[in-house]
Formats: sequence, structure tokens, C-alpha cells
Amino acid sequence: MQEIQALRDRLSRLSAASLHINGSLDVNVVLQEVIDNARYLTNARYGVIASMDEVGGLDSVLTSGTTGDEHRQLMELPDGPRIFDHFSKIPGPLRVDNYHEFAESVGLDGWLPMTVFAGLSAPIKHLGEPVGIIWLGHSREDKEFSEEDVETLVMFGSQAAMVISNARRYRDEMRSRTDLETLISTTSVGVAVFDARTGAPVSTNREWMRIIDALLAPDEPSENLRETLTIRRADGRELHLANVPIDQLLKAGEKVRAEEMVFSVPDGRSITVLLNGNPILSEEGEVERLIVTMQDMTPLKEVERLRAEFLATVSHELRTPLATVRGSVSALLDEFSDMHPTEMRQFHRIILEQTDRMRALIADLLDVARIETGTLPVSPQPTDLAVLIGEAGNAFRIGGHRHNLSIDVPRDLPWVMGDKSRIIQVLGNLLTNAARHSPESSIIRVSATPGDLQVSVSVSDEGRGIPAESLPHLFRKFSRIETEEQGGDTGLGLAVCKGIVEAHGGRIWAESDGPGLGARFTFTLPTVEEVGFVSPAPSPQVSTPSTRRSAREQLRILAVDDDDQALRYIRDALVASGYVVVATGDPEDVPRLVEEEKPHLVLLDLMLPGVDGIDLMKEIVNAYELPVIFVSAYGQDQLIAKAFEVGADDYVVKPFSPTELVARIRAALRRRTTSEPSIPYVVGNLSIDYAERLVTLGGSPIDLTAIQYRLLVELSANAGRVLTYEHLLRRVWGSDGDADVRPMRTAISAIRGKLRDDAGNPTYIFTKLRVGYSMPKADMS
Repeated sequence: MQEIQALRDRLSRLSAASLHINGSLDVNVVLQEVIDNARYLTNARYGVIASMDEVGGLDSVLTSGTTGDEHRQLMELPDGPRIFDHFSKIPGPLRVDNYHEFAESVGLDGWLPMTVFAGLSAPIKHLGEPVGIIWLGHSREDKEFSEEDVETLVMFGSQAAMVISNARRYRDEMRSRTDLETLISTTSVGVAVFDARTGAPVSTNREWMRIIDALLAPDEPSENLRETLTIRRADGRELHLANVPIDQLLKAGEKVRAEEMVFSVPDGRSITVLLNGNPILSEEGEVERLIVTMQDMTPLKEVERLRAEFLATVSHELRTPLATVRGSVSALLDEFSDMHPTEMRQFHRIILEQTDRMRALIADLLDVARIETGTLPVSPQPTDLAVLIGEAGNAFRIGGHRHNLSIDVPRDLPWVMGDKSRIIQVLGNLLTNAARHSPESSIIRVSATPGDLQVSVSVSDEGRGIPAESLPHLFRKFSRIETEEQGGDTGLGLAVCKGIVEAHGGRIWAESDGPGLGARFTFTLPTVEEVGFVSPAPSPQVSTPSTRRSAREQLRILAVDDDDQALRYIRDALVASGYVVVATGDPEDVPRLVEEEKPHLVLLDLMLPGVDGIDLMKEIVNAYELPVIFVSAYGQDQLIAKAFEVGADDYVVKPFSPTELVARIRAALRRRTTSEPSIPYVVGNLSIDYAERLVTLGGSPIDLTAIQYRLLVELSANAGRVLTYEHLLRRVWGSDGDADVRPMRTAISAIRGKLRDDAGNPTYIFTKLRVGYSMPKADMS
């Protein structure tokens, strides 16, 4: 009877403990009740309950019967995780008589902050998987745990497993609910739930309120829309909420699928939305709730507007050059027109310019399409960025822009991984964009700054600037900065730049302090170090005309021509042959460019606006002693003779091939290196001092052009020998043996005239008919 009564007492206490445990929703409170009741019913001195997290690690630990200091020390046990891991792997309950001896037998540290002898543990399992452990201990050596205690602990372990499982499920549900609420709150689609009985919104997200607020006046409550809102549906029907209560609309339970509607209020404000509506029915089939989603169509409408405007712009940009080309072709084909060759050449130039314009536009369109489909061809290779900046700058100057271009590139700029043609395309687009939005007299600056694993390139101008609200939209496909004077801008250039830069692994952005304060566009490219290469040491050769000088610099050619197409043709031909080209269409820039860029040779158009090419050549030759080659469409003998008479090194008649132009430049430069004797040449009254580059006749200086002086040096250096035409053409003009001898005869005639030497009875220069020329040997001192 006593055993039955004890069992009744135990069951009564277990039942009371279970009711107490289930009376709380806080998992830690419930688990604390579990361990407290387990310790009470087994008369244990100490109790510990530990739960696992989802990956099997220690989640939380609760103790019973310990002091605050003992609890803290227990939590800080160095071997605590190993103890937990060991007991969590035991499949069933475990009863030990001496915890310290047991711990040492299994390789654990048996020290605990409280005195423990007998111990009892049981796993906490849910669906066969461990989720924690529960442990009890006696502080007296004479006390042990019974089989009833084991059963009691296993029962409480089962309750703890249920508590932990429910807590996890509740936590997962709350986490999912929070994630869903966050998703709905931050989505770009407005979401609202309405009570069908009252018509009042139960819940709304942030985007829904933003759309509604766009229809409200400042400080106007949203409830007013029930009286003022008009909804125009896709079929043309209009619903006035003031006439049709919203609860009646909701109770109708109409399903709406992606219908475009216009919400408007009496003051004229409106917004177009794409709306979906879905009713939620009760068990009786009545509408209880209505879930409504709507998407603001304003951005899409703006894109459609920009797309239509873009198509109109592109159509105009294509029609205009086509009309120009057609008009030029019609004029050329007019059989009744007696057109001068110069006029015909002008029409040909117009056709070339306009077809280039169309080709550039079509290339941009294709690039944008490739960028959108991810098929833009980019082949990054180790590249000297300074060289690309220099080439882009020259191309910009040749393009007819009147802006002052300033390039600032450090000598030790690291190499980058880049597709040369694509990077030049980006630089060209940015320079053109800067020129389009800034006055001609302003400065456009290009700078490069090395970073840790990238190089930043900036193009800045002193133009109209960019409003802050426009900066985030500049690189979109149809984005443009609208101005009255802006023309020819399709809005594609910056979008292409963004696609190219990002394809290289860089980024691009724009900055501006506001309207009227200029703008700065910056993009980055990865350095070769980022992909495992090493930048070469700074080359002794120049990379840009104005920033890199050295003993072995690249040969620089100054090209002067008011024909943009001709300048572009010359530049492409010379750059391909390794020359650095400094180009200008303004003859007034020539003295400054010669001083700043120090070219090795000048290519000069004979017919320049506002200046005589002959006079400009005289100024160049007299002031700087540079070789000058005339490039002109006029090939009359008298013009050629005049050019050579005043000192031209060569004369190239348009049209010409790149091979011919490069060959003539090389010949002119080679003539400058003709060897000269160290001892002066003296015969009769003629004296040639090679060291001083001085020619005198009877003590009076003789003024010779550069080509005349070189011809006289070649003849005197070989005095006593007849130099053939072929020899002189090769040595002085750098031409082949079958080249035109007229420039040489003109130069000989001019020299004789200055030396007062009679060709019929010469003293200094003798003619060997159909062979060449010679000079007598020098007088013996």
C-alpha cells in the first residue's frame, strides 16, 4: 500500500508538472520547469538541460539547484563542448555511481564547480534524432538513482523534446513570416488586403502607400480617396468610389488579372497601374478578404516615351545623312552640270562624312544590342593605357573639335588588361560627350590615377554640368541630357561605355557639382598585376605627345590640314607605322604645337584658311629648321617648283596611299641624318662650314633652304665625283632611283642662282648630261 501510495504521489506530481510546463509559451521557461520538476521528483541536488541547434552544436544550457557562481563556472568549462558531445551521442539513459571516475574513464575532465557523486543522464530525442540532453546529479556519496528515477527522467526528456520541437517550429514559422513581411514590405509591387465586409484595408505595404500618397494632397488623409477617387478600367468603364461603396465592389469577388487601370482625382493628378485582385472565400463561399496588388506603370511609360523618342531621333539621324548623300550623288550624276574637280571633291567629301556618320550610329546600335545579349566581343590583353589615351587624344583633335585638350598621365602608370580598340572607343565617346556639352573655348582634361589593383581614368569638362537627379540615369540606353542646342545625340554613347567598361571588370560613374559647374566621368580598369602579370618598366619611348620625353622617343609628326577626313586618314596611316601624330586644322595653332610638342617633321596642307601655306612653311623652316612636306590636291608644276624653291622637303599630291606617305616621311627624316665632313669645303670664293652650317660666297652668307643645303653638302662631300640622279634622289630626297627628278633640277637651279654660277660655264656645280652633277675638289690650303 505504501508503494502504491508513493506511485500515486509521483504520478500526481508528474501530472501537475506537465500542466505547469504546458502553461507557458517561452521555451526557456518551459525547459527550466522541466529540469526543476525532474530534479524535484528524483530528489536530485543538481540538474542540467542542454539543447542542440539545427546543425548539432550546443544551443542553450539551463541549470537547476546551482548557485549563480556555479552556473557561471559550469558555462565556462573548457571541456564543456566535449562533455556535451559525449553525452549527446549516448543512445539511451545512463546511470553512474561516481561521475568523476566515469569522466576520467572516457577521457573527459571530471572536474565540476559543484560536488557530484552519482549521476543520471537521458537523451532528448524527437523523431529518433537527438535534440539535447538532460542530466541530474547527487551531492552526497550515499545517494543513488533508482529505476523509477530513470523512468521519470526519460518522461521529462520526452516532454523536453516536444518543447524543443515546438519551439523550433514556432521559430521557423516566425522567421518565415518575418521574411515574407519583409519581402512584401520592400517589393516594388503594391500589396493590400481588404476586409470585404467593411471595405477597410487590413494591411498594406510601403509601395502601396507610396502609390496612394501620389494621389493625395499634403497632409490629406487616405480615407478621402473614398470620395474623390475615379478608376478608369481597361475597357473604358469609369468607377467613382463616391457613387459605388467600396465594400460592395469587394463583396462582388471579381477576379482581376493584369489589368491596366488609371487612378485619378479631381485636381488632375493621376497614376497608371497594373492591377491584380483575388478574393478569399469563407467556408460558406462568401468573400471575406480581397488581396490586391498593383504596379506603378510610370517608369514603364517613361521607358516607352524614351524608346519612341529614341526611335524618332535615330530615324532622323539616319534620314539626314541619307538625304545629304542622295543630294550629293544627284549633283555628281547630273549630266548637264559642268562641275569643277574641286567641287566634285567637295561632294565626295560630303558623301564620305555622312556615310561615316551613319556607320558610327549603326555601330553603336549593334554594340548596345550585343551588350544587352551579353555577346559584346572584348579581348583584354596587357596594354599600355598611356598610349591608348594619347591615340584617343589625337583622334579627338583630328575630329575638328576646337576645345583645348589637356592630358595628365604619370610616367609610371601601370599597364592594364584591356581591349585596345574598345578602350579607345570609350575614351572617344567620353571626349565627344564632353565636347558636346561644353563651350569650344573651354578645357577638357584627361587624367589617369593608379590604384592598388586598378587604374582610374577621368574625363572632365567645364561645361553645362549635370543635375543631381539626372546622374543615376546617364548610362541608361535611352538617357540623354536635353538641351536646345544639343544635336546628334542618340543617348547610346554612354550606355556603350558602361557595357564596355563592365565587360572589362571595371565600373564607370559620373560626378557633377550641378548645372553650370562642369562634369567628370570616371572609369576603372584592372591592372595587369590583378591577373598575375607584371607591368613593364617605364619605356624610354613616348606614349603621349605631351607627357613622355626621352632620348629614344617616338618620332612625332605634326599634321596640319583643314580637311577633317584627310587628317583622320593621315593619322591612321602614320599611327599604324609607329609614329605619334599631333594634328590640327587651325594654322594658328602651329607655332604653339611646334614649341610644345617638338615634332620631327611637319605635314602641311598648301591651301589653308586665312593663311598661305608657303608663308607658313617659311616660318617653320626659318624658326625651327624642321623638314616640311606639303600635302595638297594641287599638282601643278609651278606650285611644286615654288614649294621646293622656298625649302619644302617634299610634295605629295592627293590622293596618295599610306605606303607612299610613310615612305616619303622616312626619306625626309633620313636626309636629316646625312653625314657631313668635319673639315670646311673651300673652292674659289665658295666656302661651306659644315660645323656652323654656314655657306658663304666671297665672305657673304648665302641663304639656302634646308633641302638646298643638304644637296650642296652631298655634292661637296663627294667633290671630284659625279653623283648620279639616282644617288642624289636616294641620299637627299630618300626616293627610289626612278622618282621624279624635277624637284632636284629645281633645287640645283636655285643653288646656282644664289651662287651666281653660270650653268653654261660653271665654277661650282657641273652637269653630266643624263647622268648627274658634280663639284670640284676643294682648294689645297
